Amino acid sequence: MNCFDKLKKAFSNFSNKLLGKEEENINKNEETSQEVHTEELQTNKTTESSIEEKVENAENKEKITEKLNIFNKLRYKEIKENDISDIIEELRMELLESDVSLEVTDKILEDLKTNLIGNKVSRSEDLEQLIKKSLKKSLNEILQYNKIDSNLVDNIKKSPKPFIIVFFGVNGVGKTTTIAKFVYLLKKNGLNVIIAAADTFRAAAQEQLAVHAKKLEVPLVKGKYGGDPASVAYDAIQSAKSRGIDVVLIDTAGRMNTDKDLTEELKRIIRIAKPNFRILVLDSLAGNDALEQARYFEDAVGYDAVILTKVDADAKGGIVLSLAYELKKPVIYLGIGQDYENLISFDPSWFLDRLFS
Repeated sequence: MNCFDKLKKAFSNFSNKLLGKEEENINKNEETSQEVHTEELQTNKTTESSIEEKVENAENKEKITEKLNIFNKLRYKEIKENDISDIIEELRMELLESDVSLEVTDKILEDLKTNLIGNKVSRSEDLEQLIKKSLKKSLNEILQYNKIDSNLVDNIKKSPKPFIIVFFGVNGVGKTTTIAKFVYLLKKNGLNVIIAAADTFRAAAQEQLAVHAKKLEVPLVKGKYGGDPASVAYDAIQSAKSRGIDVVLIDTAGRMNTDKDLTEELKRIIRIAKPNFRILVLDSLAGNDALEQARYFEDAVGYDAVILTKVDADAKGGIVLSLAYELKKPVIYLGIGQDYENLISFDPSWFLDRLFS
């Protein structure tokens, strides 16, 4: 799985370039220190006899020790803004190309400059640790918004039944397949499920869900194409109540911000279904378009969390940071393939470990 390698590469490139530059500076300082030290020793040798003849005491030795301490200080390089400005700008471009929003990019870079400028480093290892510490701290602050109170499946188990979840997103993000994967996940955790095929707009949408429902052995409530999707959701909820089913998963038609009628339709579904949880499904390959979609749906209906699909197709990773920082929305699951088991929980610690491993 190649997920988030673009973002990892951006951080790695920055570290390598800065480490290379500072190592070069440190080596130059060491050479200068050695040259000055050697010159001083030579001078001291030539003057030693005269010193011994005139003073023969520790006064000059103390001066020599003091100078040697000065030479040792030359080994340390204090990082100044001019030393890192070019490399910081390169990192800015790489972060933006990795789908990190401008606002998040600015935060990461400002934190880096604050933590690096003015520090003194003696070895490349010291600088490397300083860089990693700064980046991890910034990303941890960003990803604090990616934490929900507890695992969603555990929440469902503890909540009154039926627990109602509505899924929405734009066309082509993999919403229907994601719902099927979520059914598999819930069944694996001992929960029974019913699906509401409330996409009465897209041709074959209900048939696609019906195939999954049959394979997964769960009931499906359908409606007529062109019919009222809110009625389909309502019927599925009533069926769940009468049959003692734990979870209702509601599929909805894909819609863009230009689909005003479909947006009003989604609002009506939510008003009637009164879902316990709202999930926005986003394509991880959509980059900044995914962030715009997230903003649109937040303004239109609001949502609790995000599932990112197609992460196995070399997603760049920046969208995770952008969602968490700009919209304060957690990514709770990642779609990493077409099979039902290819839906994994998103863990911020795993994300950070992958970036800095």
